Amino acid sequence: MAIVEVTIVPLGTGDTSVSKYVAKCHEVLKKETEVKHMLTPMGTVLEGDLDKILAAIRKMHEVPFGEGAKRVSTQIKIDDRRDKQSSMTGKMESVESKL
Repeated sequence: MAIVEVTIVPLGTGDTSVSKYVAKCHEVLKKETEVKHMLTPMGTVLEGDLDKILAAIRKMHEVPFGEGAKRVSTQIKIDDRRDKQSSMTGKMESVESKL
C-alpha cells in the first residue's frame, strides 16, 4: 500500500486563492472508493494501491484546467513501503508515541 502526498497548483488564474480548486479536486476524491484521502493545509495525502492513486491524481490534475487555469503544477511525493503494512494513521501514531 502506498501513501502519496499531492499538491496541485493552478497557475494563470488571475487570483491568489486556490480553495475553490482544492474543493473541486476533493469532489473527484469523494468518488474514489478505494483511495483514502486526508486534506492538509499544504496538500492532500492519499492511501491505497499506487496505480489507483495515480489514476485519481491524473483526474485531479485536470480539474483546474476545467475551471479555467492556463497552467497546472502538480507535485507528487510517494512513500511505497513493501516490507510491512503502512498507513497514514499508523505513521502519525508512530511519531506521536515517541513524543
